[in-house]
Amino acid sequence: MPGVTLEDKDRKLEGYEFFRNVLGSPKHIVAPMVDQSELAWRKLSRRYGAQLVYTPMINAKMYAEGARKPFREQNFDTVHGEEGGPEDRPLIVQFCANNPDHLLKSARLLEPFCDAVDINLGCPQDIARRGRYGSFLQDEWDLIYTLINTLHKNLSIPVTAKFRVFPTVEKTVEYAKMLERAGAQMLTCHGRTREQRGHRSGVADWEKIRAVKEAVSVPVVANGNLLFYSDVARCLAATGADAVMSAEGNLYNPALFQPAPVASASASAADGDGDGDGYLAGRHPRNTHVALEYLGIVKAQRTLTTPSAVKGHLFKLLRPALARYTDIRERLGRVRIERAERDKEGGGTAWDKYEEIVRELDERLEGDIDAASGKSLEELSPVDPATGFPVLPHWLLQPYIRPLPAEPDAAKPPAQNEKSGVEVVECPVTVEDSASRGAKRAISEERPAAPRSDGAESVSESKRAKLTEEASSGSSPRTHVDAIAT
Repeated sequence: MPGVTLEDKDRKLEGYEFFRNVLGSPKHIVAPMVDQSELAWRKLSRRYGAQLVYTPMINAKMYAEGARKPFREQNFDTVHGEEGGPEDRPLIVQFCANNPDHLLKSARLLEPFCDAVDINLGCPQDIARRGRYGSFLQDEWDLIYTLINTLHKNLSIPVTAKFRVFPTVEKTVEYAKMLERAGAQMLTCHGRTREQRGHRSGVADWEKIRAVKEAVSVPVVANGNLLFYSDVARCLAATGADAVMSAEGNLYNPALFQPAPVASASASAADGDGDGDGYLAGRHPRNTHVALEYLGIVKAQRTLTTPSAVKGHLFKLLRPALARYTDIRERLGRVRIERAERDKEGGGTAWDKYEEIVRELDERLEGDIDAASGKSLEELSPVDPATGFPVLPHWLLQPYIRPLPAEPDAAKPPAQNEKSGVEVVECPVTVEDSASRGAKRAISEERPAAPRSDGAESVSESKRAKLTEEASSGSSPRTHVDAIAT
């Protein structure tokens, strides 16, 4: 297991020495995701090939103040010893912040429980704009330098940064070099601009990530366009990065980082273990089996998991099957887990409601698998003409792929200004569709959904108003139901 040797204990490792000796030279990294990269999901992801995982983003101001008693426990449970424990390493804790004092205080509280502290400079959501953090700090280079440098000088562990690119390569490179000068010992570059989000995400720019990699001397992690296992090697080759990071791809298939097992006489499409190449070269386990495995982790650990996180994961894992069995989808959406029920004895029995529904869905899928007996995974995975990607059988984990936006304005580059090189506008996006830019089609965060009859998670207007109020006062965005990659 990666870790610091006795010789290294008296000094802080930096750059590649930190990357190798502490993190273990990871190639496969799971991104920080609001309400989705919680402890149970981190454990599951490690089982399926993740070598480094981030916590969900934590609001440094609220964590430092500790005014709301449950906030610290809900964001990082130091009481039960599981978060940041032996099964949860290597681990990087991510904070959003715009005040160096709040950031340092929060980082020191969690310093003993992680291997590095990351600063979120990439969140493009409206709540980040209102709270003045994430990608909406990228115009304030002096402040960003101070945030990073404060941690660099005062922590015993390294500081890292995750950021989004600017419209130009030149601006992106200068930004990355400034982050390195400030003291960041590893950089994660998301190849989209802050305007590229939601249903207009477009494709990430791998060329800009490569430019960053060539310009700095610290490890660089590439983020964006990972849909299938084969994309991992393509991304590493195109960017020259030291590792890749996955957010949404991991949520829909936590086995994204694993190759398909060696073909054998028993290999079949039932478990996504065909001998396909290209897009089908990776592992695509049966979705109900992974959902039950995740629920088992949630039930077994003492650290509590939020009901919104559990429901969000189940809807993503089971998405193809739920699209066919809508009655199951509606029942899953109607399940409600009250806090008292969850908190009682660790909440083990509270999750039985979900488990019962998933097992029923698994029985139905068994009949579908029997009906497809004798066919290979390739035969059961036709190419969708709208996206150019194969659609796997509905019982297998697979990426959620959306066609590129059709609006003419989506092809226009973001407006620019003298201060930052980019103006904050609603959602323009660059959609160059070349091999060097990564995936042929866009993949993005979930679109905000209106209330649905199937009960899938959405945020009511009253709750949205509350979120707006909390953001302006420095509150955490963890109350969002949808996963937000940061």
